[in-house]
Amino acid sequence: MGAAGGLAGLGVSPGRAAGPMIRMAGPPQLPAPRPVADPGAEAAAVAKALQAVSADLNLRAAAAQGDAADILEALAMIADDPMLLEDAEGRARDGMDAAHALDAAFTGHREALAALGGYLAERAADLDDLKHRAVAFALDLPMPGLPAPGHPYVLVAEDLSPADTAGLGEDVLALVTERGGPTSHTAILARGRGLPAVVACAGVMDLPDGTVVGVDGGTGEVAADLSAQEAAEVMAAARAERRRLAESRGPGGTADGHPVKLLLNIGSAEDLRPGAEGVGLFRTEFLFLDRTRAPSFEEQVAAYAQVFRHEEHVIVRTLDAGTDKPLPFLGLPREENPALGVRGLRVDRVLPAVLDTQLDAIAEAARATGARPWVMAPMVTTVAEAGGFARRARAKGIVTVGAMIEVPAAALRAGRLLRELDFLSIGTNDLAQYTFAADRQHSTLADLLDPRQPALLELIAMCARAGREVGKPVGVCGEAAGDPVLAPLLVGLGVTSLSMAAVSVPAVREALAALTLDECRALARTALD
Repeated sequence: MGAAGGLAGLGVSPGRAAGPMIRMAGPPQLPAPRPVADPGAEAAAVAKALQAVSADLNLRAAAAQGDAADILEALAMIADDPMLLEDAEGRARDGMDAAHALDAAFTGHREALAALGGYLAERAADLDDLKHRAVAFALDLPMPGLPAPGHPYVLVAEDLSPADTAGLGEDVLALVTERGGPTSHTAILARGRGLPAVVACAGVMDLPDGTVVGVDGGTGEVAADLSAQEAAEVMAAARAERRRLAESRGPGGTADGHPVKLLLNIGSAEDLRPGAEGVGLFRTEFLFLDRTRAPSFEEQVAAYAQVFRHEEHVIVRTLDAGTDKPLPFLGLPREENPALGVRGLRVDRVLPAVLDTQLDAIAEAARATGARPWVMAPMVTTVAEAGGFARRARAKGIVTVGAMIEVPAAALRAGRLLRELDFLSIGTNDLAQYTFAADRQHSTLADLLDPRQPALLELIAMCARAGREVGKPVGVCGEAAGDPVLAPLLVGLGVTSLSMAAVSVPAVREALAALTLDECRALARTALD
């Protein structure tokens, strides 16, 4: 960007912006323990602090929408956890002051989650944010939060909590964090808002507040010490690009007319946006997460019908949860390695009623709306699993049945899976994680998780070839689908649809329209080599 200096991170939300950076304030400093004269009063102060945090998060959730509201509500539920309250109150009654009792209780719960690894370890960071808020309240300090300088700025932080990311104001131009990964809450919510974002950017917190930086959320470049003219040029170019992309309309396809469906990834009807050709990934787990009991049949029917009424083409993914995405009502035991345990379709092995109820609800919502949804299962690994799921779904009246390809074993047997199924959808995030034995949340392993890795592309090409041989669609719904640089390559490999966040659709549409199918195939051959 023509700057005097620069840093490099992992670009997780495309777009460019420039402006003065402001570092987010750190957590409150815990003072030395103080003598406690009234343990009962300290216990009451603990309860009051947790109630204040929960109320603040619920207030933010009411003002938010979509994924942001869901995340804030989930955090409020953690602050309301009776076990957490009981632990902290017990420590206060044993002689700790309120702030230290809260700190100790949160720390204990965090260590328990961190020891489990995988998704649960990532959620442990959420407890840090809640702890800082509760301790600040107990110390009569302002709750940690976002800067409010009164002018547009680039927000820089060690990491951003879900609550902070969900509460970003209109004056935030871009996000840069020292930690984080491509599937963190920061990345997901930034993409949903169309906000340029870079994570895992080492050294960014060493820059002084007020430094004018340029952020490229596509390349991961953070340029420091821009002049006022350079910053103005970046912002003018970004505005022009947004205006141009906003005018992009019509179905997806290459320059020579080869069609490629451009679809949306959604968690609920609130995430629907115009400009796409349907829904390629309806993540139904957002209806299940952070609940003490499963959503009822009627509740599920209403949620699915709301989406079916608005979109003609919808691909529903059945519950993708388990011990790596905690659902208390499932009652599953803790596992040493949750990412390799009972998750996705594997939950059906121990709790078949959960899938039966969901398939019944999808079928009923389809009948009520006249829709014909496609339904797929996550974490399918074998042909037997694919066939069993297909028979279950079709017996409920669901006509078009498919599977997610997230496990190399499934990709290697894609042709056999398609004897049982009507379509495949490739989840590049998990497929990369399992192909390279690299945790998808691990920012220092980003090179292994790069979708351009030839081994991953070989697996994608294998699935696309299997679909082409039998005339059945094979799409991609991982983060790679929304990258305008990668999208033509995926089409060159033979995929028939790309599903992504709504903000990514215009840029992907334009990237495909600029190339012929033969040019896309040439890109794919080069990448494979």
